Amino acid sequence: MIDHDLKPLKPDYQGGSIVNLMTSLGDRLGAASSAYAPLTIMPQARLARAQRVALVVIDGLGAELLHHVGAASRLAGLQIGTMTSVYPPTTASAITSYMSGQAPQQHGLTGWFMHFRKLGAVAAVLPFMPRFGRVPLASSGISPAALISAPSFAASLNVPSAALLPSDLVDSDYSQLLGVGSKRAGYRGLSDFAGQLDGFCRGDTAGDYLYPYWPKLDHLCHLHGPSGDAVRVHFEALDEALGDVAETAAKSGTLLIITADHGFIDSGPAERIDLETHPRLADMLSLPLCGEPRTAFAYVRANRAEAFENYVTDELAHAIDLHPADDFIRAGWFGLGAPHPELASRVGDYVLCMRDRYTLRDQIVGENDVQLLGVHGGLSTAEQRVPLMLAGP
Repeated sequence: MIDHDLKPLKPDYQGGSIVNLMTSLGDRLGAASSAYAPLTIMPQARLARAQRVALVVIDGLGAELLHHVGAASRLAGLQIGTMTSVYPPTTASAITSYMSGQAPQQHGLTGWFMHFRKLGAVAAVLPFMPRFGRVPLASSGISPAALISAPSFAASLNVPSAALLPSDLVDSDYSQLLGVGSKRAGYRGLSDFAGQLDGFCRGDTAGDYLYPYWPKLDHLCHLHGPSGDAVRVHFEALDEALGDVAETAAKSGTLLIITADHGFIDSGPAERIDLETHPRLADMLSLPLCGEPRTAFAYVRANRAEAFENYVTDELAHAIDLHPADDFIRAGWFGLGAPHPELASRVGDYVLCMRDRYTLRDQIVGENDVQLLGVHGGLSTAEQRVPLMLAGP
């Protein structure tokens, strides 16, 4: 079992986060000026020398996990340092930062489940479906662009770009919206993924910027926990495939950047708090909890704020840190500068940050009870730190 670093860590938007990495790439590839500084640890000379740039995002490969499963791996040998993710450190928020170049403060996507005020409902943002069913919102005539105003990073560049995505995601509503300006290509399996990436590094395919995304490690970490044997086995296959691509990049003038969107911690049934066992607390809510199991956004009924605060403080202080949402925004957890106009409505009245390895569950009618052994999206260093690996000029 991994000895997780559970100390709280705030994203370093001043020059040490994945948003700052996107500023560095934007500066190199001709994007408009960003309000965020470039990434401090990015070697600018290597970026300047690169003929092409590939940004490989391995979903879930936190810095802690990399060195637990692959301390002597080829990928670990390419690491030049670490970055923080964004808050919350979860796919919906962090991948949107990679695909938009913005922090959640600006793009406004705050987790898997989000309350969209203009929709009057809670939805799962990446599949773009209401929480209560599996019917896409687009089938009801609701355009993703009506709710998601994040720009496309690729569209801001003055060079040709492409995205390499799983075949089942390449034409999703989300991929189409955030991938505007790039040529999207699908892949099936690791061999196909590595082969297409290798071809880009050799210069066989058109484009100066490629965004390849690999989600399977994240899936396995959720099912088995980051300490699970299946995670280690998959990492070894991934390390072999990407290690070969790194050698191609080193010979071809391509800067291969490999990183992640967030890390993971192990968490099981003993650390899960189910709102069903706290009916008084559930009765104080006007909506189901939104966000993630590690960071929940609570919408509290009128005149119940004091009772809500008292209950969490008296009954759940061992597991939950309670923050008024307005204070959390002002403290800069979601980013710097002017917030998205809907950010306040998307984080509710209180942010519930889970301590240690605890998670919080609020199951609605008809929703499957999924037992995850690996989770992310919280305050801990293990969830927040991601590696930065470079190969090439």
